[in-house]
Amino acid sequence: MTNGTDGKVDFRRTLDAYRAQKGRFRLVDVPDMQYLMIDGRGDPNTAPAFTAAVETLYPVAYRVKFASRRELGRDYVVPPLEGLWWAEDMASFTTVRDKSRWRWTLMLMVPDWIGPDLVAAAVAQVGAKRPPGRLDDVRLERLAEGRCVQTLHVGSFDDEAAVLARLHHEFVPAHRLRLTGTHHEIYLSDFRRVAPDRRRTILRQPVVADNRPVGDRRGAAADGGGQPAR
Repeated sequence: MTNGTDGKVDFRRTLDAYRAQKGRFRLVDVPDMQYLMIDGRGDPNTAPAFTAAVETLYPVAYRVKFASRRELGRDYVVPPLEGLWWAEDMASFTTVRDKSRWRWTLMLMVPDWIGPDLVAAAVAQVGAKRPPGRLDDVRLERLAEGRCVQTLHVGSFDDEAAVLARLHHEFVPAHRLRLTGTHHEIYLSDFRRVAPDRRRTILRQPVVADNRPVGDRRGAAADGGGQPAR
């Protein structure tokens, strides 16, 4: 499926997984997708590895896109940056907000018609001139999330805590669900250029049905997270 007259596929328009509304939690079945990924840890505001990951992923993603158009005759809009976030203690996200304890995987989705050979060639081309700092850390990997809860957050990343607390402790138990996988963010706005109060971010959390007896569900919202969804 394409959008417009230029024949480019825009996954933000064609995939339901890229849709969310502010103030509404919605269940969505996310298809398996493949991504360019780089791992890291620490405060994203101060960790050099975070900035280096962003500066590495985009050149590779655009090389892949151009190769797809040139060699495969299939063009697309590079999707927004995404991130998986976790910590040993999930309170680091919802209450304590201790960013130094955060771990993350930054990602850019690539279409299923892209193979590893094309990605490897793109990485080599990027490395031929002034290779970015984390080029050796780029990998192509599939992510399977399945059933998820997601919503749109508009505002500063630091204001996400209240939204996540509602998701974890109200929506999830009320719908007899429990957390699994890893907290996932999709940055519809470029946080390098957009003011904090105007940033649009999809917040996503994989979930599974909680079929345990009611008395055994205490702390169900804390069962998930803590490990990357690999």
